[in-house]
Amino acid sequence: DYRARKRLITQDKNKFNTPKYRMIVRTSNRYVYCQIAWATTKGDRILAAACSKELPLKYGLPGAVGLKNWTACYATGFLLARRVLKKLNLDELYKGQEEVSGEDYTVKSNNEGKKDKKSKDPEPFRVCLDVGLQTTSTGARIFGALKGALDGGLDIPHSVRRYPCGDQEDFAETVHEYILGKHVAGYMEHLEEEDPELYKTHFSKYHEADVNAENMEEVWESVYEKIREDPAHVKTEKKLPPKKKIKRAKLCASQRQDRIRQKMESFQKAQADE
Repeated sequence: DYRARKRLITQDKNKFNTPKYRMIVRTSNRYVYCQIAWATTKGDRILAAACSKELPLKYGLPGAVGLKNWTACYATGFLLARRVLKKLNLDELYKGQEEVSGEDYTVKSNNEGKKDKKSKDPEPFRVCLDVGLQTTSTGARIFGALKGALDGGLDIPHSVRRYPCGDQEDFAETVHEYILGKHVAGYMEHLEEEDPELYKTHFSKYHEADVNAENMEEVWESVYEKIREDPAHVKTEKKLPPKKKIKRAKLCASQRQDRIRQKMESFQKAQADE
């Protein structure tokens, strides 16, 4: 959507070459991807990135289960926020929402009331949400990533209107349930009562990972704790691809005949020397 992109990347002239950062959220059939990027004349540059694939590999999620649902989107957005703040050395200044809560949270500047410029801290890291071509309906997963980034300490212009249950009075309770995966746990219990056979096949990977409706909340709480402890990205050593064998160029008929003649001459010379 180039009309939306133009408005997301256009910077004021008086800000010269100051980057205008965007939080890009994309969902696939298996994972959730979040990035902090800014636009240049040569293309977009990436400041930090996070993927829900990292949750079972590094942050204690038992098995690759539910890596594209609302809760996984929240965790990925939360991971991205803590990662980029740590990279910019702002993680100690802006810790975000330390207690898991469904209440709306907006990070506040530490410079309120400070008049001396030398004693001022850096302002909160501000980005804009980039949803691409995804439908921005109420309760969409992309807003789970938005909520996670807000709780992680990023400053993003937003509204609670598109959270699950919209802007109703009890939206915080519903959002809190989504953050801890209680909506999945409730469906597990419902399906187990209604159709036990479908329950076993539908949640087979959850059973293999020993995740059920009872311990769902504890599992996600431990994931969020581990993200806070170490959100940094660790580069892995990548194996170089094997070298390709260089094939000889095909010889034409005259070249093949000349090659055979040279072999015969060298053979005859070796026989004569003996």
